[in-house]
Amino acid sequence: MAAPRIALIGAGSMGSLHARVISQSERAELALVVDPVQQTGEAITGRFGGTWAPSLDDVSGIDAVVIAAPTSLHYKLAAPVLEAGLPLLVEKPVTSTYEESAELVDVAAKNRIPLMCGFVERFNPAIVTVAAMVEDPVHLAAVRHGPYAPRIRTGVAWDLLIHDVDACLRLVGGEAAGITGGTGRFHPSSLPDAEDVADAVVTFANGSVATCSASRLGHRKVRTLSITERQRVIEIDLLRRDVTIYRHVSNDLQMESGLGYRQQTIIEIPELVTNVEPLVAQLNRFLGLLDGTVDIDEERESILAPHKLVAQMLDGS
Repeated sequence: MAAPRIALIGAGSMGSLHARVISQSERAELALVVDPVQQTGEAITGRFGGTWAPSLDDVSGIDAVVIAAPTSLHYKLAAPVLEAGLPLLVEKPVTSTYEESAELVDVAAKNRIPLMCGFVERFNPAIVTVAAMVEDPVHLAAVRHGPYAPRIRTGVAWDLLIHDVDACLRLVGGEAAGITGGTGRFHPSSLPDAEDVADAVVTFANGSVATCSASRLGHRKVRTLSITERQRVIEIDLLRRDVTIYRHVSNDLQMESGLGYRQQTIIEIPELVTNVEPLVAQLNRFLGLLDGTVDIDEERESILAPHKLVAQMLDGS
C-alpha cells in the first residue's frame, strides 16, 4: 500500500517537529503544510518536503491530517476535517473546552473516523517502561514546571497539567472519583483568563490519590512523576527519560553515635523497554489507526477522561 499522504496544519514550533517525524517516516508522506503565513509554511516545506497552502480548502489527495496549530483554533480546524471523513491527529487538548472536544469525539465515533489526541507523554520511554511494571499505586505526585513561554496563549491547565492528569489516570487504571485544585495568574504578559500555575488533586474510586502541579513561572524545567506503592516508590524523570525504584529496608535513630538518623534503601534502575522518540512512536500509533492495526475505538475512548477532569478543576478553582 502507498504511504498515506498527510496534511499538517500549523507550521510553528510544534508543527515543525511533526513535519520532521512525518518526513522521516517510511510509512507516511508529508504532502501538504497549511499555515496562513506563506514564509512560515514554505520554511517548513523547504526543509521537510510537501507543498504549502494558506488553508485546507481542498482535501483531494489527502489521506489524513495532523493539527499542530494554536489550541484556540483547534475546533474550527478539526470540525471540517472530520466532516470530510479524514483521520485526524490533533495536538492536545482537542479543543479549549470540554464540550467542543466531546462534540468532535462524538462525530468521530458516529462516523468511524480514526481520531487521536497528541498526548505525547504516553510514548515517553520512561512512562512506557513504568506502565508495564506498575502494580498497585496508592499515591502519585507529578510536577511539570518551567520558565515562561510567551508563545503559549492558553493557560497551563490545558497546556501542561493535562499531560500528568492523563498519565495518572492510565497508571492507576481506575475511574477518577473527583478532582479539586487551584490556579494562579501572575505574569503580566499572560492573557487575563490564562492561569500561570495550576495544582490539582485527583481521587480515585479505589482510594488512590494523585497530585499534579503545573507552572510556567519556574526558572528551570522540571518534569517528574513519583509513584508510591506499598512496597516501593517508582520515580520518573521525564526529561532524562529514566526510572529509579526505591525499596525501604530499615531506619533507626543513632543518637549515641552522633549520626542522628540512618536509613537503608534498595535502589533499582531498570532497563527502558524502548528508546523510540515519543513523537515518532505517536506517529506510528496514528499510522496504525489508519492501517487498522490499532483499535480506533480504544484510542478514541482514551481521549475525553483527562479533558473532563481538567475542565472540572478549572470550573471549581
